[in-house]
Amino acid sequence: MHQVRFIYNSLFAAVLFVQTVSAQQFYKNGVVVSAHPEASKVGLAILKKGGNAIDAAVAVQFALAVVYPNAGNIGGGGFLVYRDHKGNIASLDYREKAPGLASRDMYLDEQGKAITEKSLYGHLAAGVPGTVDGMVKAHKRYGKLSWKDVVQPSVDLARNGFPITAKQAAEFNRNRTMFQKQNPSGMSLLKEGSWEKGDILIQAELANTFEQIRDKGRAGFYEGSVAGHIVKEMKRGGGLISYKDLKDYQALWRTPITGKYKDYKIITMPPSSSGGIALVQLLQSVEPFPMKRWGHNQDSTVRLIVEAERRAYADRATHLGDPDFYKVPVAGLLNKDYIRQRMSDLNWQMATPSSQIKAGDPSARESEQTTHYSIVDKAGNAVSVTTTLNGSYGSMVMVPGAGFILNNEMDDFSVKPGSPNMYGLVGGEANSIAPGKRMLSSMTPTIIESKGDLYMVVGTPGGSTIITSVFQTILNVIEFGQSMQEAVTSRRFHHQWLPDEVFTESGVLDAETEKKITEKGYKLTPRASIGRVDAILKTPNGYEGGADPRGDDTSLGW
Repeated sequence: MHQVRFIYNSLFAAVLFVQTVSAQQFYKNGVVVSAHPEASKVGLAILKKGGNAIDAAVAVQFALAVVYPNAGNIGGGGFLVYRDHKGNIASLDYREKAPGLASRDMYLDEQGKAITEKSLYGHLAAGVPGTVDGMVKAHKRYGKLSWKDVVQPSVDLARNGFPITAKQAAEFNRNRTMFQKQNPSGMSLLKEGSWEKGDILIQAELANTFEQIRDKGRAGFYEGSVAGHIVKEMKRGGGLISYKDLKDYQALWRTPITGKYKDYKIITMPPSSSGGIALVQLLQSVEPFPMKRWGHNQDSTVRLIVEAERRAYADRATHLGDPDFYKVPVAGLLNKDYIRQRMSDLNWQMATPSSQIKAGDPSARESEQTTHYSIVDKAGNAVSVTTTLNGSYGSMVMVPGAGFILNNEMDDFSVKPGSPNMYGLVGGEANSIAPGKRMLSSMTPTIIESKGDLYMVVGTPGGSTIITSVFQTILNVIEFGQSMQEAVTSRRFHHQWLPDEVFTESGVLDAETEKKITEKGYKLTPRASIGRVDAILKTPNGYEGGADPRGDDTSLGW
């Protein structure tokens, strides 16, 4: 079941992606790129009001919780990477945590087999939300405008409503049966009859929740009436989140992962995300090879990228987990000699079967649905944020009285080491379930410098495809000379060690390249669109936003 959902993530899997590239636009004073036009408008308004990139990031995060309920959230969590205009960097981990009553084998039956539904849908699938605490901490450290200024737009959007897009109407209608099953008392995403483009979605309960957050900050969510609504719903549906879990939750500032790719500095997310380590591994794995000469999405380029991805994802499965519970061998995994050794058995004559690729031993060198937004302000401060409920609409459970959907992040643990999650990813003991532990993520919010100056802000949703989508987008610009919008729009492919298949968007490879790769032993599997990258590139002409045409993503600047 996992792989079926991974490959066919929607009923539109067979629909061909039509590539469109909008005319380049450049802005001097700032850019906001997010998954929904209303959220981008909110972020731009905050910048124009005199807010900085963090002010806009908080406002966009909360606006997405209103206008993009399948992934934007206050019932989930995420990761933030920040670089100020002086070059100072930071990263914030507001990933969800396992409840205190969680246990290692909580999703296994009497025979020790994984019970898929329990970790995917319903109350037991939810981890303790981290978004609100994360935004409070980000704003407290770096914000310029008042807290009320950055929260009020979400109150207004929820209270007054907004017109839904055609894509949203189709999603609401498609998920109607599951919404009804998980929310027998009703929810704001259900209505009599079908949703249509332009219908106004009003969320009064969510507006009340945002008023609590606006007026009381962190306590407006993790204590008081909102916390009461969460715990009551947990008890009704057999979930585990308690008052203590909510009150004890803390987002953590962590030291970003940094690395080099040629003359560029990569600033990205550390564990509990696997994305940053894997991204730097991938970039340094392909760095010695002449991809520019080989060409974009040509035979040798594709095979090199696939083999690098195969090895990085094998390492991910074994060595990555919550650093508060497991000693992640960061230095070893990022050691250039180790990465070079991992690529030394690359066979240009034939694909290397994943069965022959295991995780490396870096110890000797030790010294699905998600959304992303990128923001740069007038001063040049940059924020890259990836946030999620995990699957589209998370657990499908909306908290009565509070109006937001809870995540299904517990599926991102290794429910059973060696057993794949909803994205087909296999994990090991490092990512096993434990009370208070953060589940491993693939989210890869990233900022890139060139010669000490801001160069790119990039990230994407997409479950296990997040890392490879960010990786290929960066290469599209640096190696293949694409504009930011072209790089975001370009079709993508993906390999993740297991299953041993190259997943491809329609048209990513021409017929001749496809034939060559298949003859070398690579299994190509068509699938729906991969990722929804939102990115910003600093050019001599100003900032260029890249908004992914795979969704309703929107780039706005001034």
